[in-house]
Amino acid sequence: MAAVLYYDVILKPVITEKSMAGMSDKKYTFLVHPEANKIMIKEAVEKMFEGTKVARVNTINMGGKKKRRGTVVGRTAKTKKAIVWLTEDSKDIEIFAGL
Repeated sequence: MAAVLYYDVILKPVITEKSMAGMSDKKYTFLVHPEANKIMIKEAVEKMFEGTKVARVNTINMGGKKKRRGTVVGRTAKTKKAIVWLTEDSKDIEIFAGL
């Protein structure tokens, strides 16, 4: 595995109805680098967002979907999601504040 730095770990936030409902419980969902582990994700969130403390991290590997174009069958890229719980005394993540 190549050296994945903390700013390469988190790719983008997941904006869905279910993930927005979890924000009241300080639960945030991100798309992350497929080779990132839970420790790397925790460090990346704490470094990128000042004042946050991560309580726990759950990860989900999502395989690519089958896609077909004519007779050729292929797959889309596989992805990885991370659900991050913050501690009670932690600050909220600002990128979700206006949503």
